[in-house]
Amino acid sequence: MLYNRFGRTELQMPVFSCGGMRYQYKWQDVKPEEIPLDNQENLEAVIRRAVELGINHIETARGYGTSEMQLGKILPQFPREQLIVQTKVSPVPDPQEFRKTFEKSLAYLQLDYVDLFGLHGINNAEVWDFTIREGGCLEVAKQLQSEGKIRFIGFSTHAPLEIILQAINTNQFDYVNLHWYYINQWNWPAIVAANKLDMGVFIISPSNKGGLLYQPSPKLVNLCAPLSPMVFNDLFCLSHPQVHTLSIGAAKPSDFDEHLKTLELLDSAEEILPPIISRLESEAFNILGEDWVKTWDTNLPTWEQTPGQVNMRVILWLLNLALAYDMIDYGKMRYNLLGQADHWFPGNRADKLAELDLRECLVNSPQAAKIPQMLAKAHKILGSAEIKRLSQS
Repeated sequence: MLYNRFGRTELQMPVFSCGGMRYQYKWQDVKPEEIPLDNQENLEAVIRRAVELGINHIETARGYGTSEMQLGKILPQFPREQLIVQTKVSPVPDPQEFRKTFEKSLAYLQLDYVDLFGLHGINNAEVWDFTIREGGCLEVAKQLQSEGKIRFIGFSTHAPLEIILQAINTNQFDYVNLHWYYINQWNWPAIVAANKLDMGVFIISPSNKGGLLYQPSPKLVNLCAPLSPMVFNDLFCLSHPQVHTLSIGAAKPSDFDEHLKTLELLDSAEEILPPIISRLESEAFNILGEDWVKTWDTNLPTWEQTPGQVNMRVILWLLNLALAYDMIDYGKMRYNLLGQADHWFPGNRADKLAELDLRECLVNSPQAAKIPQMLAKAHKILGSAEIKRLSQS
C-alpha cells in the first residue's frame, strides 16, 4: 500500500480507504440479533482483507444503517493505533440531538474515540447554517474533540462548488470528503483551496458515483484500454498529488483486487493517461460536437433559477455521458434520483418541459436553442421508474 500525508492531521493515509456503505446488512438500524451471520462474516472478512492490504482507514457514517453496529464487532479486535476510523453525522437544528447521535455512533463502534469525524452532507445553505451558527453543530464537534472523543474534524459534501468553498475557507476543518473524478471535475477549485489550507482531501465514491465502473459499458472499456475504466479513474485521481485518498466501497473482500492494480502504475501515469484521455475527449467531440462539449454548461442557470427547478446542468451532463460513452445505466441511476433525493441530489427531471418556458433563463447560454431538445432527449433516454437513494431503499 502507498500512503499520503493527510494534510494538517499528519496522518499517513492509505491512497485507498475502506468506505462503509456497501457491505452492511440494512440502511436502517436493527437489533444486533437480526443481523444474519453470513452478512456479518462477510463484513468482517472485508475489514480483515483491507487491513491485511494496509488499507487501515475505515470510513462509515451514522447514516449508513447497520454499518457502525457491525463494525463494532470487528474493529476492537485490531490494535487501536493501527486503525484510522472515521464516522460522520449530519448537522441538525438541535446541536444536542447532534451530540446524542454522535454518542450513539461511538457506542455502536465500541471505540473510545474516532480519528476523523465528519459533519455529513453540508449540501446547502440551511445545513451549513446548522453547522456554523453560534452554538451549532461545529461547536459541539469541537467540544467532543476537547473531550478526547474526536481527533480531527472535517466535513463531507455533495454541495455546489460555492458552498464547498465557503466551508473550506472558514479554515475550521482539517479535511474534506467531496466528489471529483474523471467524469466530474467541477470541484477542482475546492481541492485547490483545501490544499492551500493544508486540509486532507478524500474522494467520495469514485467507482460508483464516478460512473458505475464495476459494471462499465463495453464502449467505455474499449476507450480506457489497456486499463479497466476503474483503474483508469483511480490513476487519473491519484496522479494529482492534491488528492490524498479514494474511497473503495467494498461489498466483498475481492472488491479491492482491481483497484490494487493502480499502485504499480502511479510512477508511469504521465505516459499512460494522456492517450486514454485523448481518446475519451475525441469520442465526445465526434459524438456530441466540439462546440457543444466546450460550451454546453456556459452560463447555465442553477436549478433554483430554472422554471420547474429542472436541474439542467446535471441532466445535460448525464446525457453527454450516455451519448458519448454509452453510460446509460449510470445516467438512469442518477437522473431518476432527481426529485427524490432532497439536498443530496437536488432539482427535478425534465419530464414537464411542455409546461415550462425556458427562454428567459437561457438568455445568456450560447446553446439556448439546442438545450430544450437535449433535455427532452435526456428524458426519453434516461427516464424510467423513480429510484430512491440507497439509504432510502
